[in-house]
Amino acid sequence: MTGRRPTALALGTLPLLLALVLALVLAPPASARAEEPEVTGYALGSLAARVLARDAGALTTVTVAAAPLSADGRRALRPAADVLRVGRVARRQGLRTELLLSNYSNRLGAFDPRAAHRLLSDPRSVRRVARQLARHVADGRWDGVNVDLELVRRGDAGGLVALVEALQDAMPAERTVTIDISASTSLRSYRDRGYALARIGRAVDAVQLMAYDQHGPTWSGPGPVGDLRWQRAAVETVLRRVPASRLDLGVAGYGYTWPPASSGRTGRTVTPARARLLVERAGVRAVWHARSGEWSARLPNGTALWWSDARSYDRRVDLAEELGLRGLAVWRLGSADPLPR
Repeated sequence: MTGRRPTALALGTLPLLLALVLALVLAPPASARAEEPEVTGYALGSLAARVLARDAGALTTVTVAAAPLSADGRRALRPAADVLRVGRVARRQGLRTELLLSNYSNRLGAFDPRAAHRLLSDPRSVRRVARQLARHVADGRWDGVNVDLELVRRGDAGGLVALVEALQDAMPAERTVTIDISASTSLRSYRDRGYALARIGRAVDAVQLMAYDQHGPTWSGPGPVGDLRWQRAAVETVLRRVPASRLDLGVAGYGYTWPPASSGRTGRTVTPARARLLVERAGVRAVWHARSGEWSARLPNGTALWWSDARSYDRRVDLAEELGLRGLAVWRLGSADPLPR
């Protein structure tokens, strides 16, 4: 039997064809390939429509604060008119919206741990608040609920899980339930803060890790709002209990000042724009810290500043993509620099 002898061109083409076939066979399906991260922007009712329109192209969801928790822990109060307005503006921009449940007390000027305990320690209150929130969501045409209960007691961890489970039961399947948790770098610390991570991860659509406030003027000396290395450690700890596909990295869009102790003044929150203005007016130079992914400066009067800006945000996008996270969550729109599209 005789046949044609392969030409040199054909012999050279065979490996290329084989490589192409293998690439097609081994390539992951489109659904399994990397997608753009989800981006949530937190907002207050005071957010200007023009700011929301500016950032809309970079966002997936807008979470608006708040449906406040009553001091007795028995009611999720109806959201104010300005909160509803921001929700409507966001939906007109084609964005998903979530209504945030918070135990922040305007009277205290801080989060109210007693209100959270009164809710989470009482199964009847848990069910009642879940039903109330479900009604608020339906009435306001929200796409879901974000639970931001802070200073939760360790003993109330089960109640927190019960609350998000009750919310899932009270709302249609297409409505989402997300939860904010304060960042830490050990599983023990998460447990001490009332977070049963594995159970929470199974019960919610997404966990949003508040990876900021590592340093602040009333609880620490000057330092990064959320150092990249600290954030990585916090995320990797949560990933031991929560899948990456359900975890968002929280990003600070603000900074802090630390006046010298001798001034008798207390530090405060500053926007990135305000921090840059203070530095410019003082005629000093801001320093970029590549390892922390933040800026710092010291003013002539001794005031120290640290802040997180658009450049910082880009570094957090890189970290979230490297770790395969679901996305990012920015606190907050109107304070943060414009988001990159």
